[in-house]
Amino acid sequence: MIAGLTRMARRIVVAIAYGASGATLALLVAGIVYLDNQPELDVWHLAKLDAEFTETSAVDSFAGYLALEERLFAQLNEQVYARIANDQRRLINRYNRGSLSDPERWSPNWNRSFVLRAEQPRAGVLLLHGMSDSPYSLRGIGQTLNAAGATVVGLRLPGHGTAPSGLVEISWQDMAAAVRLAMRQLAAELGEGDAARPLYIVGYSTGAALAVNYALATLDDAALPKVDKLVLLSPAIGVSSAAVLAVWQARLGHLLGLEKLAWNAIVAEYDPFKYSSFAVNAGDVVYRLTRHIQSRLEALSRTGKLAGFPPVLAFSSVVDATVSAPALVSGLFERLPAGGHELLLFDINRVAVIEPILKVDPIAAVLALRDQPGRRFTLSVVGNENDSSRRVVVRSARPGEAASSETALGLAWPDEVYSLAHVALPFAPDDPVYGGRPLGKSPGVHLGDLALRGERGVLQIPASDMLRLRWNPFYPYLESRILAFVGLSGDQGTRSALPRRVRPAGWRPGEAAIISGWTFHRAAAKASQPG
Repeated sequence: MIAGLTRMARRIVVAIAYGASGATLALLVAGIVYLDNQPELDVWHLAKLDAEFTETSAVDSFAGYLALEERLFAQLNEQVYARIANDQRRLINRYNRGSLSDPERWSPNWNRSFVLRAEQPRAGVLLLHGMSDSPYSLRGIGQTLNAAGATVVGLRLPGHGTAPSGLVEISWQDMAAAVRLAMRQLAAELGEGDAARPLYIVGYSTGAALAVNYALATLDDAALPKVDKLVLLSPAIGVSSAAVLAVWQARLGHLLGLEKLAWNAIVAEYDPFKYSSFAVNAGDVVYRLTRHIQSRLEALSRTGKLAGFPPVLAFSSVVDATVSAPALVSGLFERLPAGGHELLLFDINRVAVIEPILKVDPIAAVLALRDQPGRRFTLSVVGNENDSSRRVVVRSARPGEAASSETALGLAWPDEVYSLAHVALPFAPDDPVYGGRPLGKSPGVHLGDLALRGERGVLQIPASDMLRLRWNPFYPYLESRILAFVGLSGDQGTRSALPRRVRPAGWRPGEAAIISGWTFHRAAAKASQPG
């Protein structure tokens, strides 16, 4: 009888194993079919632009990098712009020459690396944009820093500014190698020894991770130009480990000859300065870079070298759908020794009456961080003045202190905005592409104030993209804090040089008030709408 039960048990186990294997295979096949059912790939998803810089390129100077970039953009014209299908020659298509999304409508084309030189530079600043982004994202900050006396290099990271296909094979080592070339260029322009001026890096998203990675590398390599301070916007210091699993999707697609599996998203390319489509490899690159950073932080902490890490000023929204805001604390700030570091968080708008539909209220985590014993960095939070006011204040708690000082900013949450977004932080309200109220006529598409209503599945631009905030109502404060942090504040001819509060004609409570010479005129904003 016992033998009979044993045989039965074995049969049940075998049946379960076969059933589980069959279910797994069925799910795998269903997943492959679903992913391969994405929209068809276009020429900009498939182009092989071999003039792109990699860490193995025979380029040892920034001048060489720019020369290679010139060849790359010529190749882009030949292999993408000249070959798009007739049905893709739309009024809003980045790769249709003359369309509203054609980057050449802007002068210069901000997808390329740029250098803004100061006659008598007081500092050097390297700007590093995010994944799938372009140098345009930090253009405004760069122009302000240049007007304040800094020589500024806006680096186009490898794989970016051209076609989404550039993201399929890039590595974080390629991007890190480009950062080293740009920093050597800045150091050479600003002089060495006693004549040297300070060097700063402003990094956004993945660019922030590259900035941290570079600063860590200088602690081990004395030949690298030292960075004096880091400014990080929406830093990608921690991302979901799902990225390491997603890369197997691309590998399986390569094995099966299904090119669509190399993509998380295949979307119409309507944005002149940011890819809409996103390659699986891009997420894996960010994951591997952040893992490398954690490894280096641990190793340098053991040797005591982290004491030489430069001061950090970081800005982040408490809600961020792209990177992990808590990981910024646990993965960076809690690892760094005391050294003049500050984390500035933008809270949600607590007058927007969204508490009943919030998934999770982030305030508990913020308060716990503020009250954390032994905190070695300043914690600042921009939030509502009180429960009934859209005006905002910044509350700052110094290292080791729970008590906060409070400062009014002369700014307020705009109507119907409940939080900042990952993509919003580096863009001013008057940005001609992404701003909510651009002051001047945009030469092409304006994406900052899209809120069209109708049936789903009709428009090229996904509804989730239209509703995501693309500009920062508190940008004047962010900009002034950056200038002060790098020692370039004061009357230098910049729009943040003269703090003042102005209420333009037509201003009403709930709209952002104005500081630092900014003006939001309704008539000018209306006139700036394309078409």
